[in-house]
Amino acid sequence: MSAAASHPTTEPRVDRARRLFNDFIVKYGMLAAIGILILFFSLQNDAFLTVNNLLLIARAVSILCIVAIGVTISVSVDGFDVSVGAVTGLSVLLSTSLMVIWNMPWYVAILITLGAGLLVGLINSFFIIKLRIPDLLATLGMLYLAQGAQLMLTQGESVFRGMFNPWATERVQTTGDIAQPFKQIGQGFVFGSEGFNGIPIPIIIMLVIAFSVHVFLQYTRWGRMFYAVGGNREAARLSGIPVNRVRLFAYILSALLATIAGIVLASRIGSGAIRAGDPYLLDAVAATFFGFAVLGARRPNVFGTVIGALFVGIMLNGLTMMNVEWFFQDFIKGFVLIASLAMSFFLVKRSQ
Repeated sequence: MSAAASHPTTEPRVDRARRLFNDFIVKYGMLAAIGILILFFSLQNDAFLTVNNLLLIARAVSILCIVAIGVTISVSVDGFDVSVGAVTGLSVLLSTSLMVIWNMPWYVAILITLGAGLLVGLINSFFIIKLRIPDLLATLGMLYLAQGAQLMLTQGESVFRGMFNPWATERVQTTGDIAQPFKQIGQGFVFGSEGFNGIPIPIIIMLVIAFSVHVFLQYTRWGRMFYAVGGNREAARLSGIPVNRVRLFAYILSALLATIAGIVLASRIGSGAIRAGDPYLLDAVAATFFGFAVLGARRPNVFGTVIGALFVGIMLNGLTMMNVEWFFQDFIKGFVLIASLAMSFFLVKRSQ
C-alpha cells in the first residue's frame, strides 16, 4: 500500500529531473563539451591551459571564425554559400600578387581585393536571385571560378618575394614585396607589455566582426528581416519585406567576410599560397551548423558559430599537442562533432 501510494509522488520527480537534464543538455551541452575537451587536454599536457597557447588557439581560429560568420549570414536567409573557401584563397593570391608582381601599395592592394570580393557577392546574387539558380549550385560554380582565377593570376605559381614574374616575356624576378604594414594585420599584436607580447591583431578583427554581426542580426530591423526571410520567404514577401534585397545583402556580406579572412590569412603567412583558403570551407560549415545547438538556438547565430569554431580549434590544437598523427585528426574531429550534434538534436526533438 505504501509503495503504491508513494509511486505517484516519486514518478513526477523522476520526470522533472529527466526534463531538467534534457533542457540542460540542449542549452548548455555544447559549452559543456568544450569544457570537457579543455579539461581533458589540460590533463594530458600542462602547456595546453596557458595564456600563450590559448591565444595561439584563438589566433588560429580567428580566420575560420570570419569565414564561418559569412556562411552563417547566408544560412540565415535560407541560403548556403559554399564558395567562401575559394574566395578566401582568391583574396590571398590577389592581395599578395598585386604587391609582389605589380608593385602596388599595400592599401591599394587591400582596396582592390575588397572590390573583388564585392564583385563575387554581386555575381552570386545575380545567379541566385535573377537567374534563380539554386544557391548551392550557383555558389559551387563560383567556387570553381574562384579557384580557377587563383591559378590564372599567377599561372599556377605561389606568390613570394623574389619569385619569377609569370607575366614577363623573359625570365625575370619580381621587384615587389609584401609590405610590413600589411604583414602587421596578421602578425602584429596590441596591448602588449613587459613579458607579454599582447593580443594578436587577427583576434581583435574577429571579435569586432563577430560583435558587429551579432548585434546586426539580433537587434536591428534588417537582422530580423534576415531571419524572417530564412524562416519563410513567401510570408516575408507578403509582409512587405524586400526579400531579394535582403538576400543580395546576405551574399555580399558573405563574400566580403571571406575576402577579409583571405587578407588576414595572407598577411599572417606573409606569402600567397595556391588554394590556401580551401580547407576553411568544411570547417566553416561545421562551425555554422554546430552553432544551431549552442544554447538551444536551433537557428544560425554568430555566438554559436564562434563557439563551434573554438570547438574545432581546441580539438585540433589538443590533438596536435598529444602528437596524434594528422591523418587521424579529421576522423576524430568528425566523430566528436557528429556525436555532439546527434545528442543535442535528438534531445531537442524529444523535448518538442
